Amino acid sequence: MAATQVLQSEWTKIRSVRSTVWTLSLALVVSLALGALISIVSRIGFDDMSLQDRAAFDPTFVSFAGMGLGQLAMIVFGVLVISNEYSTGMIRTSLAAVPQRSTFLFCKIAVASALALIVGFVTSFGALFLGQALLGDHRTSISDPGVLRAVLGGGLYMGLIAMFSMGIAAMLRSPMLALGILMPFFFLISNILGNVDATRKVGQYLPDQAGSKIMQVVTPPDDTAPYGPWGGFAIMVLWVVAALIGGWIVMRQRDA
Repeated sequence: MAATQVLQSEWTKIRSVRSTVWTLSLALVVSLALGALISIVSRIGFDDMSLQDRAAFDPTFVSFAGMGLGQLAMIVFGVLVISNEYSTGMIRTSLAAVPQRSTFLFCKIAVASALALIVGFVTSFGALFLGQALLGDHRTSISDPGVLRAVLGGGLYMGLIAMFSMGIAAMLRSPMLALGILMPFFFLISNILGNVDATRKVGQYLPDQAGSKIMQVVTPPDDTAPYGPWGGFAIMVLWVVAALIGGWIVMRQRDA
């Protein structure tokens, strides 16, 4: 089967499965709603901040606060896109129709990644404009230095989180196992490693810790990372590439 036909087939699969559509919608809604709430709270509490906190105040990053929870939905989307066919047994039918496993996997990832990136950019730009409107006098502008880079980076970050999850799901095949590893990793282990002094040097090289740096315009005073926004983004890309290669190797070598 030609690659264009496989792409069309994967697009049909994704849009016909309600769970994948709902998870992408949830990523957008949760990110915007929580970002708006935190922007309002930040505006109200700004006058009570210390001088040090005011100097480190990053209105752009504040508007992105909801994306930390929105990435939960992106992880679920990435896992379901890959592992749904394994859990239902449809993977045998799919591989019978497309015996070229590399073509099958990367066409699936290409379609899903394009959707994740589109939703990521809509979420990122939406969060910025909504958050800045709610921050009032403390807002920034997309034309200010570093803001456009942060917004574009936010969209890329959300897409890469989904792609990383796809790679892990391709390796593990089971949606429960993949989610059982990814959820604690991003929402517990990463935060612990990144906030404990003894492990901070390790935590800052994890994909979410490094990748989220591209969304910052103002560097926090306690930030000791030896890389800048694009350096952190490059680290995240390496994690994603490693996960996708791992998924590709497993698919080629293991039976369906």
